[in-house]
Amino acid sequence: MDTAIWTDMESGAIRNNPYRPDSARDYARLRGSSGKRTTACVGIARENLAKLAAVYAGLVYGIYWIPLRALAEQGFDGVWPVVAMNVLPCVGLLSLALILRTSFPVRVRFHVTGFLAGLTFVLYAAAFLYTEVVRVVLLFYLTPVWGFLLARVFIGDPVTPVRWLSIGLGLCGMLVVLGVDTGIPAPRNAGDWMALGGGIVWAFASLMLLTDHQTSALNACALFFFWSAAGALALAVLATAQGLSSTPAWSSVPGVLPWLVPVALLVILPAGFATIYGAGILNPGVVGLLFMTEISVATVTAALFADEPFGLRELTGVILISLAGALEPLCGLFRSRPAGTVSPGE
Repeated sequence: MDTAIWTDMESGAIRNNPYRPDSARDYARLRGSSGKRTTACVGIARENLAKLAAVYAGLVYGIYWIPLRALAEQGFDGVWPVVAMNVLPCVGLLSLALILRTSFPVRVRFHVTGFLAGLTFVLYAAAFLYTEVVRVVLLFYLTPVWGFLLARVFIGDPVTPVRWLSIGLGLCGMLVVLGVDTGIPAPRNAGDWMALGGGIVWAFASLMLLTDHQTSALNACALFFFWSAAGALALAVLATAQGLSSTPAWSSVPGVLPWLVPVALLVILPAGFATIYGAGILNPGVVGLLFMTEISVATVTAALFADEPFGLRELTGVILISLAGALEPLCGLFRSRPAGTVSPGE
């Protein structure tokens, strides 16, 4: 085709385009708007991915009690099952870090955050060995209350009406399952106190992860499992030395490795990474709400495999708590498009 004809056609197409920039200023405005729109979309996608990661972690931790009790039945008493479930992911992540030649920060804040996250996991996991599964998850998941309050105080993140409603639904669900008719459902044994304390510690750890912009998720996850394993090991050794726990049946190790290794590396490790990734992006209270999917899974699986009670009261509690966890992401789906975007023709 003749060059002049092609050029004329091209210029005509531009003239007839209703969205063409009429000036350099309009063109720059459209380019800037497009950049803002892209940045906003990336931010929303990143936040949605973090929410999915938190939900996944909650689902996995809802069945976490099953391998713990399976190890206990094989002669691993007290906190020793928690040690076994954390050592393998820790070794796997540290090996990966060495292969990738990843250097770990020496900042005090980095290690304090990892220690708090690890302590959370130790308290939470050990609680399953000393009280009912349902009581562990319900007392631990007072976390959204602590998380929203801490985020409000320290970073000024508002507690929106939707979040207050979520907290209310979650608390009502817990009161129903724990038995509000018998009085205030206060912790009544060591396992209950571990679960409650673990939720408070996790709220602080989540806030520190959210406000730390210098640490990668891989490094934070490796440190999380390191302190989980180290803390559990220290607690197990201390309990054994004081006669509160028996020495593990080391002869049972070959028999449990065929199922323990894949569970630890293919299920627990990804859930740990999802936990750290979600906490590094979302408000601590939102993280706690999304983790509430664990309550439903734990309650149902405990009824199926541990003969723990599951009737109308438990079902009502599960529904209320599940609604509490789903309310925030569902409302997010109906939010208007990000501010600052410009549609064609504006």
